[in-house]
Formats: sequence, C-alpha cells, structure tokens
Amino acid sequence: MWDKIALILLAVGGINWGLVGVFQLDLVAWMFGGAASIISRLIYILVAVSAVWCISFLFRRDSISDVGA
Repeated sequence: MWDKIALILLAVGGINWGLVGVFQLDLVAWMFGGAASIISRLIYILVAVSAVWCISFLFRRDSISDVGA
C-alpha cells in the first residue's frame, strides 16, 4: 500500500515539474495559493519523501512488479 501511495505522489510531482518546465506553470502552487502556502509546502514535502521511498525500490530483492500484487 505504501509503495502505491509513494508512486502516486511521485507521479504528481513529476507531472508538476513537467508543467513547470514546459509551461512555467506550478500547478500545486496555483491550486493551493502559492508556493509558500502551507498546503503547497506540505505537498512538496510529501512528494520528496515519496521520491526517497521509491529509491528503495532499486535496492529491494523483490521485483517492482510485486507492487501491484
């Protein structure tokens, strides 16, 4: 379950960074009142924690395909 949540948050972060790079639009900041708002900062922190969590996939012995099981 935690793996799926981390992957979803990482996808949100990746899409947000893609929008920043292509359109100069920070969707998280736009939706929640600016990059300095507490909700935006919380989302940024959760995305960063999920990225660190997903790095652990590289060092696990089980297959990443087991995440869906």
